[in-house]
Amino acid sequence: MDKKIVKAKGAPAPVGPYNQAVVIGNLVYTAGQIPLDPVSGQMVGANAGEQAQQVLKNLKAILEAAGSSLPKVVKTTVFLKDLNDFNAMNEVYAKFFDAATAPARSTIQVARLPKDSLVEIEAVAVL
Repeated sequence: MDKKIVKAKGAPAPVGPYNQAVVIGNLVYTAGQIPLDPVSGQMVGANAGEQAQQVLKNLKAILEAAGSSLPKVVKTTVFLKDLNDFNAMNEVYAKFFDAATAPARSTIQVARLPKDSLVEIEAVAVL
């Protein structure tokens, strides 16, 4: 199978040697997204809820550039610097994913995220 690299103009450029997403067959694998503004490249949001909003906007742009969309996401992994931010992140997450068709999800507390982000989310979606 051929591997297609996704480069979305509406999402921030990678901060390292990786791509925003890769398409293999009918699946899209996104890189973890942090709350970077796609134009300025600067961090957005003072709290986990605000940061989750930007992260999900970035994921949406990447999925659409790949030919997919948020409703086609089958699995997400959410990385939180502090699990005490779970409810704040979840409130925002619910605005992007309908509860009846929401993807499977893992949520993990981590010691540190790139650029000291409070939230990072990666996704797998179908085309």
